[in-house]
Amino acid sequence: MSFRAQPAPIARPNRCQLFGPGSRPALFEKMAASAADVINLDLEDSVAPSDKDSARANIIAAIGAVDWGSKTLSVRINGLDTPYWYKDVVDLLEQSSGRLDQIMIPKVGCAADVYAVDALVTAIERAKGRTKPITFEVIIESAAGIAHVEEIAAASPRLVAMSLGAADFAASMGMQTTGIGGTQENYYMLQGGAKHWPDPWHWAQAAIVAACRTHGVLPVDGPFGDFSDDEGFLAQARRCATLGMVGKWAIHPKQIALANSVFTPSEAAVAEAREILAAMADAKARGEGATVYKGRLVDIASIKQAEVIVKQAEMLAAS
Repeated sequence: MSFRAQPAPIARPNRCQLFGPGSRPALFEKMAASAADVINLDLEDSVAPSDKDSARANIIAAIGAVDWGSKTLSVRINGLDTPYWYKDVVDLLEQSSGRLDQIMIPKVGCAADVYAVDALVTAIERAKGRTKPITFEVIIESAAGIAHVEEIAAASPRLVAMSLGAADFAASMGMQTTGIGGTQENYYMLQGGAKHWPDPWHWAQAAIVAACRTHGVLPVDGPFGDFSDDEGFLAQARRCATLGMVGKWAIHPKQIALANSVFTPSEAAVAEAREILAAMADAKARGEGATVYKGRLVDIASIKQAEVIVKQAEMLAAS
């Protein structure tokens, strides 16, 4: 372990991020009443160019009018390659209430993209006297984004979360697929004549997790497009949870419970983690650095693994 310890990410529930277009304000109350931890009101891909202004006005009104409870309230602005993003930021911060928690920046390709939004947000906060700093989440959706993922993760103290946007990422990489997340039909290996489908997103997810954990940012998996495939969603969510991601997007309300089930530590997992901590405490009292738990070796590294599960469970219970 380096003498420079990894900073801890923000402690907040982030199991499920529910998306809804700003052009459909009738959905906002239902989103607020859902079991999602994070609400992402969208101004980008789900909103047609002709509806950008009205969607922005809808969201600004809803930020103060809707009871969002204890959820993290986030708005996805338009990309920096569009003529909309600056007005998204200016109007959101100058016209909405202080309830807004976060801005999601799509299609981030380098640290300078984050810096540009940070500079504008900082100027508006100072000018308007906003006392609650806005946080950022970025989406990695391009070859440039994944190539610069570590510098992006370190780009701003406002940055608290990072997601993988599979569809735009696939397009940028030139991947021959129209699927959003999940396994892909032609991405397979043969063993004994049988096909095995590995995960084409694994390497990008692992890169995001490593960059995020290095810089104290929450790594989040993005959308799973086929919302009729519950098992496929669960399989991808379990894979990215195993890799170290803390949550996943929901593009349909039925995906909320699925995400929450995966990213909430089970009672059995928490009980085992506590038993490992107790076993290691006993070993330490005996002057030993390792012990045997259920027939397998556990040591100081096992304490760190168990603490991840226990701390997650305690944080969710407290929220």
